[in-house]
Amino acid sequence: MKRNITNSRGFTLIELMAVIIILGILAGLIIPRIMGSPEEARRIKATLQIESLETALKMYKLDNGVYPSTEQGLQALVEPPSVGILAKRWREGGYLEKGRIPKDPWKNEFVYLSPGINSDYDLSSYGPDDQEGGEGINADINNWEL
Repeated sequence: MKRNITNSRGFTLIELMAVIIILGILAGLIIPRIMGSPEEARRIKATLQIESLETALKMYKLDNGVYPSTEQGLQALVEPPSVGILAKRWREGGYLEKGRIPKDPWKNEFVYLSPGINSDYDLSSYGPDDQEGGEGINADINNWEL
């Protein structure tokens, strides 16, 4: 019972080279597009973080009747405030899942002002330059503009 395997053959060197060239061309087209958008991804992440902080601030207000003051800051979301109007019914465990205030994608603190100039509170990320204002990739991300 001997089988004859003469019809079975592997890929030729030319076929392998053709596949490698095609993969190289595809990588050359796709990688620059992926690599060109990390800043866009950071801006989207900052927007999502601001929306998450807004939800926590709304829960704080529902429990305590007011938003944390500028002096209390976002820290009031993770520990009961000790200055200003004290929280009447501060939620055990705080208002943020991980029990800490996240930094924006550029490792900077979010800017919180209450009462705000544009709404009940203003919440911003100053972007990669960590300076108020800016244009293009350095533009601020503000809760009142979302």
